[in-house]
Amino acid sequence: MLFSSALLLSTALSVSAFSTQYPVEVPIDDWVPAAEDRLIVDTKSNSGYLLHTTGSYAEFPVVTGQLRNVYYIGRSYYAKTPDIEWEVKSMHKKYPSVTFGPTGRFLRLFDEGTRTAYGIHGHKYAQEMLEQDMRYRSIGCIIVDESILDIIENTYQKNGELLNVKTMQGNPFNQ
Repeated sequence: MLFSSALLLSTALSVSAFSTQYPVEVPIDDWVPAAEDRLIVDTKSNSGYLLHTTGSYAEFPVVTGQLRNVYYIGRSYYAKTPDIEWEVKSMHKKYPSVTFGPTGRFLRLFDEGTRTAYGIHGHKYAQEMLEQDMRYRSIGCIIVDESILDIIENTYQKNGELLNVKTMQGNPFNQ
């Protein structure tokens, strides 16, 4: 298990000699990716959290899966983003499009070592979707702003082309 409750709590509450006993939020614009960083996505509030092992974190908005059945690429399924532990184990360069945004980057999510159709990517209308209160708009993937995708990609690279991701219902600091 990539994220046990104890590991999540110790990551969130671990402190350096210069911090308080509580997790310290860093503005996303000041975030510097580091090895062993993790990504948590709260699928209830549609918020993403990048976490350092020191307990500091940066929060940012995300778009997750629609809470309804969809028909996409020949499949019919309930599009809610699953709440599980994942790993990003590959990055793909799709073509720039509505679905994958202006850069076409797609960070593939794996579930227990198995490649899935899910991923983290941009979208042509990401800015518009991220500005809304109700952000259940994807077909299951995690959509982020291109600037956040830059940070997540850099984090993936710093981790030796591997990134632990957890999707969960609720704020990870209130568990």
